[in-house]
Amino acid sequence: MTSGKRSMRGVCLAGIGNVAMVNLEFPTRKAGEALLGMKAMSICGSDVKAYKGHGTPVPYPIVLGHEAVGEILEIDSENAAGLRVGDLVAVDPYLYCGSCYACSLGRTNCCQFLKCLGVHTDGCMSEFFVHPDHLLHKLPEGIELRLAALAEPLTIALHGIHRTCLAPREHIAIFGAGAIGLLAAMCAIRYGANPIVIDVIAQRLAFAKTLGVQHTLNPSEDDLEQRVAEITDGRMAEVVMEATGVDSCIHNTVKLAAYCGRVALTGWPNGDVKFDTFSVTRKELQILGARNSKGEFSEALELIASKEVDVDALCTETVPFEQLAAAVTRLAECPSDYLKIVGEIS
Repeated sequence: MTSGKRSMRGVCLAGIGNVAMVNLEFPTRKAGEALLGMKAMSICGSDVKAYKGHGTPVPYPIVLGHEAVGEILEIDSENAAGLRVGDLVAVDPYLYCGSCYACSLGRTNCCQFLKCLGVHTDGCMSEFFVHPDHLLHKLPEGIELRLAALAEPLTIALHGIHRTCLAPREHIAIFGAGAIGLLAAMCAIRYGANPIVIDVIAQRLAFAKTLGVQHTLNPSEDDLEQRVAEITDGRMAEVVMEATGVDSCIHNTVKLAAYCGRVALTGWPNGDVKFDTFSVTRKELQILGARNSKGEFSEALELIASKEVDVDALCTETVPFEQLAAAVTRLAECPSDYLKIVGEIS
């Protein structure tokens, strides 16, 4: 930090297992950007992976965080989004180039040179943050800020469902009762579909029941193919969503899919996995990657504001901003004890 300049605090990961609240240089806004006073931010699984040194390598030191909301303190008077100083906004964390093939198709979530906040570049777990104004989404009136911080993970769940074109009365088998899997299950119910949530943690499955999920399966106790066949009257699941990245779960997706079914791969595996391409061809399955989100923020924010999707149920703990670095450590060390931890700046 340069002497004489304003500073701020932020959650910085200096290396594997080394996260702390530190002083950072105050950000400088450029044309086309907005200066935000951050209000709330949630810890993502990618933050935990970076802490453990797993997943996508991050450039240490790095400021964590990409699930966040803030208040606009400075912005160009003329901007495409029509935003103004004082507006409360959610941060869309996916920085895209705008010129690669994927971007030319409008699928900026798949940008060849995509940078995600807190993974490829400094994130927004800080008191102030500067971000492109076209990647900000105004919050609906009356929405709780700590809950609005969960809009980004909700967009991930929605994107997976949208990729498969999930229809009412269809069954969707969801591998993983973590935040994304449970959000997807709640969205499926809201869409009039029937989720089947699969996980090895009994407490997570019991919790899924309280969210309205009728069918839960535990691979350590249940024959998945047999039980899904029973639930679907032999058809199997029209849609399967994989939200863990675990090899065995990915391998089992095609077994649970109906003939002509659709499979969304949302979880991030640690490397190459074995995949049953014979069943893919035999059943003529659609195998769909579901990366990040594109165009789902407005729907996510409205679902939260209307309480049609109860993200509050997934908020295991809310902590003051000053305790957020310690919360990252706790979540990394005891992941099964938490779903989402949100930090608030008063």
